[in-house]
Amino acid sequence: MSKRILIIIPAYNEQENIASVIDNLKKEAPSDDVLVINDGSSDHTLAILKERHIPHINLPYNMGIGTTVQTGYKYAASKGYEIAVQVDGDGQHDASYIKSLVEPILAGEAQVVIGSRYINKSGFQSSFFRRMGIRYLSWLIGLTTGQSFTDPTSGFRAVNKEVIALFAQRYPPDYPEPEALVMLARKGFITKEIPVEMKERALGKSSINPMSAIYYMIKVTLAIIIDKMRG
Repeated sequence: MSKRILIIIPAYNEQENIASVIDNLKKEAPSDDVLVINDGSSDHTLAILKERHIPHINLPYNMGIGTTVQTGYKYAASKGYEIAVQVDGDGQHDASYIKSLVEPILAGEAQVVIGSRYINKSGFQSSFFRRMGIRYLSWLIGLTTGQSFTDPTSGFRAVNKEVIALFAQRYPPDYPEPEALVMLARKGFITKEIPVEMKERALGKSSINPMSAIYYMIKVTLAIIIDKMRG
């Protein structure tokens, strides 16, 4: 018996990418449901979603990635989906890997599966400074949880029904991916990484700039330490 799968796509000002992301999903995962969470975009993202009749939830203003993704999990929980897959709206995630993300969950090997660009180190590897930040976060998460992750900031991940329920109730608000891993480890969920290739953003502008990157590292470090103390 197949599982009901929802693909959650957070999108903020992705007018140049969202149509191609949806086309890629229709090609590679045609049987899965899709939901775009438009995070109060100020460009034509919402207009494109309406014009193409793409299922979506429109947030009234820019609420941030954590709230945006959690909105998708709340929807998935309310509709009884058994697996949810996060796919970024900027086109960096290749939908051909969705089957590989879901397989360990279906096999009962893991409750969370993360697509890592750093296992085989192929495809787009991001900037040098971002890689250094990711290595630091990997070290910090390993120190606090005893678990090793090569790509803790990856937003390309699949989760089972129990994790959907958890994330619908509680999800880190800012730059949530590393914090979520610590929370999952503390609650005993099994997380697995699989190798994927990611693409470089072709169009549009990333929301992460040098100043936000500094804030990101400080905020995530403090959040991980506090979460460890809470456990």
